[in-house]
Amino acid sequence: MTVQEFLKLQKHNVPEKKYEYGLKGLAKTLGCSRSKAAEIKSSGILDDAIIQNGNLIIIDKEKAMQLMALHKK
Repeated sequence: MTVQEFLKLQKHNVPEKKYEYGLKGLAKTLGCSRSKAAEIKSSGILDDAIIQNGNLIIIDKEKAMQLMALHKK
């Protein structure tokens, strides 16, 4: 295997980022505004997908999308 082939394979192996941070990241994940993301977060719908320590908010993207899908049904 040449270096060029190895680098080409590496480009395809980059895993998708699993977490987003802050309300801006939550808004990006949900495709809405920051104010709507704050409203959804405070409603408690995504409590299982969000870890918060003080001002730091970490969102598990996959879990958040699953919870939103369940909520819409």
